[in-house]
Amino acid sequence: MKVRWSEAAIQDRREIVNFIALNNLLAAIHMDELFDRAAERLAEHPYLGRISELAGTRELIPHESYRLVYEISGETVWILSLNHTTRQWPPEID
Repeated sequence: MKVRWSEAAIQDRREIVNFIALNNLLAAIHMDELFDRAAERLAEHPYLGRISELAGTRELIPHESYRLVYEISGETVWILSLNHTTRQWPPEID
């Protein structure tokens, strides 16, 4: 399967890596590599993540602190969001 990152997920990833890099560049690089490996695993095993509370999505925990939310559409895995596990998921809608 193909794996595609949504613009929102790309932005989430960029913010996470940049934040970590403020204190530890090597840790930021390592975290970014973990995100890459998680996406690669989804290409081979798209149902690896558990069913999410948000209808039609699944989630994978590439690191104990981060949740990767994705959906499967045809032959493509769309990564929709990457967020800290302490944040409420799914987010509240006003």
